[in-house]
This record gives sequence, C-alpha cells and structure tokens, in this order.
Amino acid sequence: MLPFSTEELYGGTKNLPAEDQIIFKGLYPPIYEPGIPPEDWFPNYLRTYIDRDVRQIKNITDLIVFEKFLRLLAGRNGQELNLTSLAVDTGVDTRTVQSWVGILESSFIIYLLRPHFKNFNKTLVKRPKVYFYDTGLVCSLLGISNSDQLALHPLRGALFESLVVTELVKQRTNAGKPVNLYYWRDKTGHEVDIIIDNGLSMIPVEIKAGQTVNNEFFGNISYWNKLSGATTGYIAYAGNRVEERSSGIHVLNWFELLARGI
Repeated sequence: MLPFSTEELYGGTKNLPAEDQIIFKGLYPPIYEPGIPPEDWFPNYLRTYIDRDVRQIKNITDLIVFEKFLRLLAGRNGQELNLTSLAVDTGVDTRTVQSWVGILESSFIIYLLRPHFKNFNKTLVKRPKVYFYDTGLVCSLLGISNSDQLALHPLRGALFESLVVTELVKQRTNAGKPVNLYYWRDKTGHEVDIIIDNGLSMIPVEIKAGQTVNNEFFGNISYWNKLSGATTGYIAYAGNRVEERSSGIHVLNWFELLARGI
C-alpha cells in the first residue's frame, strides 16, 4: 500500500504545511492519527516490517544486516542505484543486494526511476535512481529527529526531490494511469530530474528545493530541449513565484505542478 498523497491529505495549497514538515513527518496514514509522533512510529514500523513482512517475503536470516542495508540505501536516496557499492558497504554479495532491492520495490518501500532511453547520440547513464516512497521513513533511517534538523541536513535537497518524484508516481498510480516517468543523464553530467514521456511528446521537469528562482535552474532543461526539439518544460520548486520564460520553460511551485496534472 502506498502512503497518502499530498493531494489526498491536504487538498490544496492553502492547507499545505512547510515542505520540511511534510518531509520529516512523511505521509503514512497512522502518522496523522492523534498522539502518534513520527519519531515513535517509524522505528516501530521498521521493526514490524523487517520482523514480519520481510521474513514472509523472503527467508532473511540476518535481520540486523538487512537493517544496515536499509540505512545505507536511505543515505543513497535520490541517487543512482549502484549495487556493487551497496553490497561492499553492507558486507554481502551483489546478488543478495539485488534480491533485497526487489523486496523493497515489490513492497512499495522504494521506487526505481528508470533512465530514459533516448540518447540523441550521447552516451547515457543506464542505472535507475532509487527513491523511498516515504520521506519520513528516510528521515528516521538517517537519524533526523525533527524538521529543524532537516532544514540544515546535506540530504535535504534529495529528500525534497524524492517527495516530488513519488508524488508524481502516486498521482498516476491512484488515477490508474501508466507511470510514464523517467530521468535523463548523459556521461558529461547533463541531467534532467524527470522526463514525462507522453508518447508523442516528452516534457522535462527540474526539481529544486530552494524558494528563490536561480538562472542556473534552467541550464539542463535548455540543453535537453535543444537536443530533443521540445519546446516547453517545468521548474518545480519550493517557492511561490510563477512565471513563463520566453524559452517556454514554466516556473511554479511543486504542488501547483501536481495540481495541473501534467
């Protein structure tokens, strides 16, 4: 079962808390029952998930090592999934890590965002990126104890990106639509966070955790549009300013992007 979506929970931007509060608290339904603080609920949920669900899915004998793997994976949230590196750090073989990733994916703990296949004569990165469906769980695994601590955390940007990516996934899943989301990165470092592939058109989306618009936000979308021939794109960020550049790139709040159903 997927966590709540922000649309289900809040309905509109007038009722939306600050991003750091959403990220820290997460979107699992029990968190929103009275008297259940996230810092208490997540460790209990994690123990239940590992002790009961993981054992049922696969016979994992060393649950302590599996929990170590989970925490290491949380530190890689929003990054390319490097199975070899993860296996070395966990102390198991690559085949085991691949199996464990499959468990987390099938039980809706993580989502693997695949790279888009369109290369435009460029050498592309081929590994998926890993996102946890619930940012509150990531915060718990990383030992982030409150939203103030999150605001200064080096992984805050990746957590914000994870929130937006998984909200786009949930929006499509809840509507019974194909999840037509990818990312694109070439070997020279050009990257677009999300490519929405509608078959006849591809829409690039960059996700930025800042609240002010920076001209550097536009570089990768402009590069992608030049290669692909696309004429539009979106910067989804934490600020409230809305604008459309002459290049056809729209700047808007991340929740407004969801509201538009792009």
